[in-house]
Order: sequence, then C-alpha cells, then structure tokens
Amino acid sequence: MKVLKWGVGVLLLLVVGLVFYVTVLFDPNDFKPQIIAAVEKQTGRTMTIDRDLSWTFFPSLGIEAGGITLSNPKDFAEKQMVAVNQIVANVALMPLLSKEIQVSELKLDGLQLNLETAKDGRNSFDGLTGKTEAAAPTNAGKSGTHSNITLAGLNIGGISVSNAQVRLLDRQQGTENIFTLSSLTLGKLALEQYAPLAYQFSGEMPQMTVASKGEGQLKISANLQQVDLKDFSIENTLKGASIPNGEMQANLTANIHVDTAKQVLSLVLSKLDLADILGSGDMTVAYGSKVPKVEAKLAFADIDLDKLLPPSTEPEKSSEAAQPKVVDTVATETDLSGMKAVDMALGLSIKSLKVAGLTTDNWVMNAQLNNGILELQKITADLYQGKLSASAKVDGRNKVASYSFNSSLSQVNLRPLLTDAAKVDMLAGTANINAKGSGSSLIPVNIKKNLDVNGNFNIADGALYGINIPLMIRNAQAKLKGDLSSPKGEEQKTDFTSLSGSFTVKDGQANNPDLAMLSPLVRLSGAGGANLLQESLDYRLTTALVDSLKGQGGKTSDKLAGVEIPLLISGTFAQPKFSLDTDALFKNKLKDEAEKAKDKLKDSLFKKLGGH
Repeated sequence: MKVLKWGVGVLLLLVVGLVFYVTVLFDPNDFKPQIIAAVEKQTGRTMTIDRDLSWTFFPSLGIEAGGITLSNPKDFAEKQMVAVNQIVANVALMPLLSKEIQVSELKLDGLQLNLETAKDGRNSFDGLTGKTEAAAPTNAGKSGTHSNITLAGLNIGGISVSNAQVRLLDRQQGTENIFTLSSLTLGKLALEQYAPLAYQFSGEMPQMTVASKGEGQLKISANLQQVDLKDFSIENTLKGASIPNGEMQANLTANIHVDTAKQVLSLVLSKLDLADILGSGDMTVAYGSKVPKVEAKLAFADIDLDKLLPPSTEPEKSSEAAQPKVVDTVATETDLSGMKAVDMALGLSIKSLKVAGLTTDNWVMNAQLNNGILELQKITADLYQGKLSASAKVDGRNKVASYSFNSSLSQVNLRPLLTDAAKVDMLAGTANINAKGSGSSLIPVNIKKNLDVNGNFNIADGALYGINIPLMIRNAQAKLKGDLSSPKGEEQKTDFTSLSGSFTVKDGQANNPDLAMLSPLVRLSGAGGANLLQESLDYRLTTALVDSLKGQGGKTSDKLAGVEIPLLISGTFAQPKFSLDTDALFKNKLKDEAEKAKDKLKDSLFKKLGGH
C-alpha cells in the first residue's frame, strides 16, 4: 500500500512539475518566428503576430493571441487578406479525461477578411494551398457511416464573435460588397439544454443594404447528432433602388431541427412577414444525396404584388398612337440550369393575389421539381366570378427552356378581366375558354414566335363594345335610299346571346377560322386572326339580319333581311376598328334585286306566252 501511495505521489509531482515548466518556464513567444516562417513558406504570404502569445495549461488549456495578419498577394490593392484583433479560448483539462468538455470562454474579436479579385482574374486564395501528399482513400465518405460520438458532458460558458467583417472586392466588375457580423453570442450551453443565441449582421452591396438581427434558443443532443433551434426570430430591413418602394421589412419566426445522422433539416415556419405579405408553412430538406430533396408546404394570406412594383412611367397613348412595333433588342435566355441543383415537392396556397391589376382568390398549386423539370401538376384559382384550372411543365435542362400547358377558364366575367389585365374594353360576357399548347424560350418576343396553341371558346350573354352592328346596318340601309345623314347618340355596343369559335396560335399568328355570333337580331360568322408580334387584328366577317332591327334601337324593317353584309375588323388590340364593306353590300343588294327582276321578268313572259 505504501508503494502505491508513493507511486501516486511521484506521478502527481511529475505532473505538477510539467505544468510548472510549461506555464512558467516555457514561453510560446519564443516560437513566434518559427510559426511565422512556416506559414510564409507554406503560403508565400507575409504573416505578423504583433501581440504576445499567452497560454495556460492547468487547470485549463487556454490560449490568447492578437494582432494577427496574413497578407494578400503582393500587388493587390488590399495589403491584408486576414486580420484578427483577439482570440481567446479556455478548456478545462481534467474533465477531458472523463469525456467532458468544459469551456469557460471562446472569443473572437475583430476578424477582417479582404477577399479581392484582380483585373486579371487572380484572387486572394490563389497560391494559398501548399503542396501536400495525396491522402490515401478511406471509407469515411461511404453512405451509411456516421459518427456516433457520445460525450459525458459539454459545458460552454459562452461564445462571442464581435466586429467580424468580410469585404469582397472585384476589380474586374468595379464592385465592392461588405458584410459585417457586429455580434454573435451564445450563452451558457450544456448538452440537452437550451442556450440563448443572438446575432446582429449588416451588408452593403452596390444596389442594396441589409440590416439583420435575430435570436433564439439552441440545443445540442448528447450524441452531437441532433441540433434544435427553437423560437428563432429574424428581423431584416432591406434598402436600395432595387427594393420595392426603396425599403422592405422581412421578418420570420421558425423552429429548426437538424439530424446529422439522417442528414435531414426540418423547418416549421410559424410566421413570415415579407413586406406585409403574411405566411406560414413547413419544410424538410434531405441533404445527404448529391441532389438535395426538399418538401415544402406554404400558405399565404392576401398578396398585393402591385404594391411592390414601381409605378408605370409610360405616357398615355393618344388616339393617333403609333402602331405597335416589334423591337429588335438583344435579349438573353433565362438560365434555368439551377433547377437541376435540387429536387422539390411544393404545395402552395394563397388566399388572394393581385398582380398587374388582376384580382384573384383561393390559389392552390401542387408542383414537382425533378432533374431540372418543373411540373405544375395542379393550379386552381377563383377569378372574376369564375374558375381557373391548369397544369404546366417547364423543362430547364437545355440552354433554351421549353414548356407546355393545359388550361381552362370557366364561367368567367370577361369584361372586367380584360379591362384589368390588358386595359381593353371591347368584349363582355360569361366565358368558357380552353387552351392547350407548348413553346420554347422565355424571351418575350420568342414566346410569341414559338407559341403553338389549340383552343376553343364560348361566350354567353355578352356584348361587343366599340361597334353597334344594328346601327351600322340602318345607316347602310339609309344610304341605299340616298339618305347620307349619320344618326348619333346611340351606344356603340352589340348585344349577343352566344359568341363561339376555335383558335390556333403558331409562328406568332393567332387564327380563328370559325367565329360565330348569335343574337335575336343579327347573325355573324367568318374568320380572322391576330398578329401577336404587331398586336394587330384582321377579321373578315359576314353579318345578316334575322328578320328585323326591332329590339336594339331600330324600327321594324326587313328590306335587308337575309342580305349578307361584310364586316371588317382591323386596328390593334387596344384600338380595334370596325367597318362595313359598303361596296360589297351594294353589290349583294344589286345582285339580289337583279335576281328578283329576273324572276319577275320570267313570270311576265310566261304569262304573255299563254302560261297559267
């Protein structure tokens, strides 16, 4: 027993002696020149350590350093790539023997990173990586192998990061971005217990500034594989010319869970407030595979995108406005290659949505993104007393995107829809419209050129605005009698009970081969189309009176009943023009009168020749 006691005593004496030597007689500053020389040899950069190094060995392992810099390449404008004002770390020694980590303090202050890209394309990291022998391949990266470390305890007195800044300077583009982490603090942390976390951050970019702050509660599991961040609230303020109305608030509150063993992140978004757009939802991200897989469900209240868009500065067009022209501008395809970087399943609902003047409600959308193909499996919404139902697919795998769609509008009040969407007031009624098509390119002009669509429409109990066909017929009838006066005061509108037809779109041209309009007074039929690039109309229709004009401002008169009257529609979408082809009308009338005269002459001759 005596021998054991003496052995323990000698061991303790040796430990105390070693601690005394390391902490009192051993000065780490004696090695500063060797440390600086080794770094310079490995990186080719200049390193400085202005302040003395200090450290402790017992009862805690600790180090404090400051005034550390590492230079950029010699000819860079920013001399220092890295600068650190102070680093402090202290870890209790004896608890480590029992798999317990006790950290009294972790502190980083005044970290400065100046990352520069020179005009010739070189950057701050060029030449930093030293030559090292290739590591032997291991099985560590194989799927299914995860660390299963369990600590007996973890106690951190506090973590503090302050005054950290990253500057990104691009001499090629002439831009500078500055990101500042003013503070990041983590309170007393122990395994399986929540600790307060807070940060304050700002960013300065050429077109925008960001100010962000947040706080929450952080917990780490005993096996270090589960991380929870609850009641995590973030407040962001964005300012700049590119921000709607110059300034925008973006705030959220969420609970976040990370399972490093399963490589899954889960987020429950209890509150989202983005420029007064309120929402909530949940999301899971499986990040273990080469392509992350995301599943999300999001629900939003009322969204008014028009409030976020800058007001139109276009002057109002006069009645003599020039015809629309196809502007040949240089445009580039939208790069959708990022769609291959993630697979996603999304469920989205919106209570109401206002955009480009359109007011819609009760949006529901289910979407799948897989291998660069976005499939909108279901899109439904209520709009203008009717329903929208659609599906679509966008293929972003190639340089020029392609798409297809199948959509229908049912029982939609057409006049306010057209007025709000296109400022066109020419057609009213309850519409049912079906369209199925495909196309390629997302450049606006190319969309019109490459669109290939087949569809049909039926509009009930409506009216054509800007034209009064019965009035035009009465005027034509009066001219046949020699009355050249033009009646005024009647509304330029033609009522109908049904307007229907089919249509195709190809090579920028919309064609409607079978337009048919029915009303108690007038029958209208014919064909025509529209040039989508020029936004121009070209219809050649035929109208015919059913019996009389009585019913829409006319008196009973059947002299033109049955006579086909050509009607031409031209002009633009915004300013259509309607006109009767009076020359053809006169020819038809004369032909009809000639036929009647022939019949009368035949009857007269027949009687004279003794016919009965």
